[in-house]
Amino acid sequence: MRTYHCFWLLFWAGQLHQSFLTPLSKRTSGFPEKEKVLVLSGNSRQDLHRSKRSWMWNQFFLLEEYTGTDYQYVGKLHSDQDKGDGSLKYILSGDGAGDLFIINENTGDIQATKRLDREEKPVYILRAQAINRRTGRPVEPESEFIIKIHDINDNEPMFTKDVYNASIPEMSDVGTFVVQVTATDADDPTYGNSAKVVYSILQGQPYFSVESETGIIKTALLNMDRENREQYQVVIQAKDMGGQMGGLSGTTTVNITLTDVNDNPPRFPQSTYQFRAPESTPLDSPVGRIKANDADVDENAEIEYSITEGDGYDMFGITTDKDTQEGIITVKKALDFESKNLYILKVEATNTHVDPRFLYLGPFKDSATVRIQVEDVDEPPMFSRPAYIMEVKEDVPLNSVIGTVTAQDPDAAKNPVKYSVDRHTDMDRVFNINSGNGSIFTSKPLDRETLLWHNITVIAAEINNPKQSSRVPVFIKVLDVNDNAPEFAMFYETFVCENAKAEQLIQTLSAVDKDDSYNGHQFSFSLAPEAASSSNFTLQDNRDNTAGIFTRKTRYNRHETSTYFLPVVISDNDYPIQSSTETVTIRVCACDHRGKMLSCNAEALIHPTGLSTGALIAILLCIIILLVTVVLFAALRRQRKKEPLIISKEDIRDNIVSYNDEGGGEEDTQAFDIGTLRNPEAIDDNKLRRDIVPETLFLPRRTATARDNTDVRDFINQRLKENDTDPTAPPYDSLATYAYEGNGSVAESLSSLESVTTDGDQDYDYLSDWGPRFKKLADMYGSMDSDKDS
Repeated sequence: MRTYHCFWLLFWAGQLHQSFLTPLSKRTSGFPEKEKVLVLSGNSRQDLHRSKRSWMWNQFFLLEEYTGTDYQYVGKLHSDQDKGDGSLKYILSGDGAGDLFIINENTGDIQATKRLDREEKPVYILRAQAINRRTGRPVEPESEFIIKIHDINDNEPMFTKDVYNASIPEMSDVGTFVVQVTATDADDPTYGNSAKVVYSILQGQPYFSVESETGIIKTALLNMDRENREQYQVVIQAKDMGGQMGGLSGTTTVNITLTDVNDNPPRFPQSTYQFRAPESTPLDSPVGRIKANDADVDENAEIEYSITEGDGYDMFGITTDKDTQEGIITVKKALDFESKNLYILKVEATNTHVDPRFLYLGPFKDSATVRIQVEDVDEPPMFSRPAYIMEVKEDVPLNSVIGTVTAQDPDAAKNPVKYSVDRHTDMDRVFNINSGNGSIFTSKPLDRETLLWHNITVIAAEINNPKQSSRVPVFIKVLDVNDNAPEFAMFYETFVCENAKAEQLIQTLSAVDKDDSYNGHQFSFSLAPEAASSSNFTLQDNRDNTAGIFTRKTRYNRHETSTYFLPVVISDNDYPIQSSTETVTIRVCACDHRGKMLSCNAEALIHPTGLSTGALIAILLCIIILLVTVVLFAALRRQRKKEPLIISKEDIRDNIVSYNDEGGGEEDTQAFDIGTLRNPEAIDDNKLRRDIVPETLFLPRRTATARDNTDVRDFINQRLKENDTDPTAPPYDSLATYAYEGNGSVAESLSSLESVTTDGDQDYDYLSDWGPRFKKLADMYGSMDSDKDS
């Protein structure tokens, strides 16, 4: 027999109603009598191996966003073994148990302690169990149940972007897709219409429209022109509850820009343009700018300018400035006021990117007339040719005219022109020019062999305005005349063997000519008349500008004649005929039977262009001797500098030192102290001169003045001691000369410098008492006293 115990979970059921959120203490009042019971049964028999769960339903619903002040009642747990004596205890576990959901362990009532938000968590999974309070053992198996949060319309639709940006071409057709906006609602789309969104347009009509279900924005007006209005701001609303009253809504802004298409042709703001251009305007220089206006932008506004017709079609050109879309008129050919002073052009402006859809609006080009007035300027003289080429023979006499250059003033005034040669191109002043008529003539002899071409520059300047000048190159070619005689191609020095046979070829000669020959040079060779009959050799002209030297006799003796000098006459066939006499040196040498030279006195045969070995050795020896002489001379001079000043005791002489110092006169108070000369005993040796730089590092030693009545021996000993201890003395023996006369001279000082220190007149009568030697002085100074008395 089985006993079933029931575990009841009571939950108020019925329609969602405000009373569903009533607190637990008041839940019995006003609630319907009908309730749903969840029964859980268990087997009490000991031999039963499994328990049977009898949940009649395991899913419960709870409204979100509860706004009451008390806890929200969820349901009740009850076991059929609960006798009401408090022996059972109900426990709850799972999502939010103990925090979000609590249970009365005695009664089994479940409550929610906080507001629940379905958008945060829509489902909570919990487990319920009843245990014996005393033993702690479960009396029912643990069972799982679900609490679902019922949705309410508490979230408004939210767009994916706060601001949308879109663009469409201008002039688009009605219904052209612009952009799609999307709004989402966080409410439960499976429960009611809380998440059903409907779109509508609040701002932007009648230009745009929106599909209510998809949020696709389309154009609603035909031929919207960007040039009239470029920016549009559209406000779209998304409302839930299917757009019904009471639904929540959200809005977004859509910024729509009309992009440009080429629907506007270029237009010149004026039909005629006028410009002025000086006739001296350089080629490719701008004359003026014109611009056609185009309401379009970017590539749709790009314009290409062209000259279609006019009398200046080939004189001017036009290009487009890509930055400003202006047409730049430039000069293609040189302007000349005197030839034509007015040009009329027709300029056309055309769009480079034409949209075929808008060709019906008309041709996308425009034209205008351009008048260009050429202004007269003072132009420099113009030569008749861009360059001159002249020819002159090299033997032309001095001051011969070789050609003429011509230049004239292109202006209407026709100012006179003077010519000159740019001396930077004719530094040697070979040519000169007549300043009046432009004829060029020679001023120095010419030589084609020295310089074939002379490139000079002639300057033509207006006499009234020398700043207006122009230049032209003149190329002068010097033509050749036969003024150079032919000569040997090289220096010929050959040899002949002593055992040579007659008619044996010993040397072949060739010649060159500095002159130019149009038909080629033809030289003739012959022996000089003085050698033609008596020569030991013969000369044969080969008629090909070469000649051969042959022996005339059978044997030669180098001891009799070691060297032969053979004069050869070389002539050309030009007019006038030029000839020269060249000498061939022939040495006689000993040879073997095969004609190979064995010995010869002419080392030049071995080194024809250098020096012999003996000469090189001699030159090298001379250089070595010269170097040794220079080294010895330098060593002797250095040794002589180190010798002592006094070589022997007998070589005693005074050392004269020349200072080459001149005083500054009476005004010079820096170089010398005149008081020192008046009183020698007051000399201060340590006082340096202030007008020169000191030359020694040792301070001058002050010499003690000899005392009055000092014996000469003491004076000499004192001076000797001073020289022995003087650090500035030379490191070798030297002669020190002392001159001391004592301090008690009867005549005292004879210096005229000291006489100026006395204010009164001196008496020179004592000179008469000194004897006949001082008679002359006594007469001189005595006569001065007599003169004063007179």
